[in-house]
Amino acid sequence: MGKRLVMEHGRQVGFTWNYDRAELIADGVIHAIGMCFGLFGGIVIVALVAMHSTQAVVITAVLTYAVALAAMLWFSGTYNMWPVTPTKWILRRFDHSAIYLLIAGTYTPFMAQLRDSVVSGGLLAGVWLTAAVGIVLKLVLPGRFDRLSIALYLLLGWSGVMAWSSIASLPILTLWLLAAGGLLYSVGVIFHCWRSLRFQNAIWHAFVLSAAACHYVAVLEYAALART
Repeated sequence: MGKRLVMEHGRQVGFTWNYDRAELIADGVIHAIGMCFGLFGGIVIVALVAMHSTQAVVITAVLTYAVALAAMLWFSGTYNMWPVTPTKWILRRFDHSAIYLLIAGTYTPFMAQLRDSVVSGGLLAGVWLTAAVGIVLKLVLPGRFDRLSIALYLLLGWSGVMAWSSIASLPILTLWLLAAGGLLYSVGVIFHCWRSLRFQNAIWHAFVLSAAACHYVAVLEYAALART
């Protein structure tokens, strides 16, 4: 497939989709795994917390994360496996917006657990506000700030470092899992930008899925500790 141009409200828009059959199959397999993981993993983690916790804050935080995870993986899978048509351009908006949603959703359980309510509450509000602005820009002005968005994704994802004195109180395994997930996302961006590399898109999404799995286990540990 080469570069396809589509029309949106009378304006010509386009994006490069240079992937051969083998690349599309590889990326499709990764997305199929991710979509199943997002759906069933989300159901499992919410069910476990609902059965073992009576804390509304814990249940709400984990539910928020689960919805964000499923939304990101399903929008990504739908967008990337959809044929190159005007509909794909629309799906692209939701795919990119869902990244902001997942970042904010992943922060939510851990910020809810921190003892310093002022710091954690301020950081969580800042993360969600920034994510909301990013989502609006992606939906209203698609394709306008793609390079800037990559930097914003990374800055937003690592913004928790600013509250390190509070985050350091989390269990050591949780910290390692969060760091590993963040590093996997960050390294994966290299392949996301390396458009000339064969299987670039599949490799990028493999990093995303691996990072999401690390953070999923971290949330599972949070849920286990929160219900005791």
